[in-house]
Amino acid sequence: MSKIVKTGRTPTSEDVARLAGVSRSAVSRTFTDGASVSPKTREKVMRAADVLGYRVNFLARSLSQQRTRLIGLVVSDMDHSLRGSLVDRLARGLVALDYRPFLLPTNPGDDVGHLIDMMLHYNVSGAIVTSDTPPSQIADACVAHDVPLVLVNKAEVGGKVINVSMDSRKAGRMGAEVLYDAGCRSVAIASQRRASHTIGLRKKAFTAACADLGIEIVGDFQGAIQDYAGGVEAAEAFLASGLAPDAAYCVNDYLALGFLDHIRYTAHMDVPGDLKVAACDDIAEAGWQSYDLTTVRQDPSAIAGAAITALINRIDDPDLPVPPIFIDVALVERNSTRAAPSSL
Repeated sequence: MSKIVKTGRTPTSEDVARLAGVSRSAVSRTFTDGASVSPKTREKVMRAADVLGYRVNFLARSLSQQRTRLIGLVVSDMDHSLRGSLVDRLARGLVALDYRPFLLPTNPGDDVGHLIDMMLHYNVSGAIVTSDTPPSQIADACVAHDVPLVLVNKAEVGGKVINVSMDSRKAGRMGAEVLYDAGCRSVAIASQRRASHTIGLRKKAFTAACADLGIEIVGDFQGAIQDYAGGVEAAEAFLASGLAPDAAYCVNDYLALGFLDHIRYTAHMDVPGDLKVAACDDIAEAGWQSYDLTTVRQDPSAIAGAAITALINRIDDPDLPVPPIFIDVALVERNSTRAAPSSL
C-alpha cells in the first residue's frame, strides 16, 4: 500500500485508488452493488478507504444519474404518538429499500413554498405527506415536476397523486356501534375546531350511524385542535353544559386523553360508571392502565407499507394508475365502555 499523505481535505476515490494501488474504476466497482471486482482488489480498496476515512458521495452519484433516491417526508404534529409511529415506520421502510428519507416539518398555516423548493432543488425521487398541511400546493408542484407523491389520510386532489387512508367511515360506524352495544342511547361528541379530513369523515359516519341506531347526540363539544389540550377544552365545555349523556365519543385518542383526565380529576366522574367513552386510532397511550380506552385501531405499519409500495411502484412506472388505497380498521374494546360491576 502506498504511503499516506495527509492533505486536510476530504478524501476522493482517486486518493483511495492511489493508496490501494488500483485503478479508479476498481474503486468505483468496489462501491457499486453487483459490479464485478476480485476479492483481493475489494480487500485492498476497502482497507485504503478505511485508512483514509473515505465515504462514497451517494448524493453526487445519484444526481449524475438523475435519480437521488431521496424521499421527502412532509410531517407535522410529531407530539402525536400515532404520527410519530407512522413516520418512524415510513422512514425505516424506505431505508430498508435503500431510499433516503428526509424530514420536512411544517404546521397548518405555514407557507409550504420553502418545503417545495427544498424538494425540487434536491431532485427528490418522491414525497409522502402525513401532515395536516393542505396538500394541494405541494401536489400541484409535484405533478408539474413529475415527482411521485403519496398523501396519507388526506383528501384526494386528483391527477397522479396517490391517496392512502384508513377506512374512516368504517371507523366512525364502529364507534357508534360499540357504544350502542354497551347500552348507550345518548352521547356527546368531543371534537376540534381545526379542520381534519379523516376526522371529519369519521365524525360524519359516527353521526349517521347514531341516527340509524337511535342514539341521541346531545352536543358537539370542541377544543381548538385534536390533541390533549383540545380534549381538556372540549371536556370543560361538556361539563359546563350540565348535560348527562350515557357516553362520549372522542374523535381521536389523543384528544380523548385530555378529555378523560379532565372529567375524572376535575368533575370526579367515573369511567365507565358515570360515562362510557370511545375514541379512534389506538395510540399506545390508549392501552395504558390509567386510560384503558376503547378505540378503533388504525394500523400505522399497514398504512406505511401501503404508502411505500405505492410510491415505489409509481417511481418505477410513472404512468401506473393507482386508485385510492383504504386500510382496514379494527375495534379494540377496553374498560372505558364496559358495564360497571354489579354492586350485588
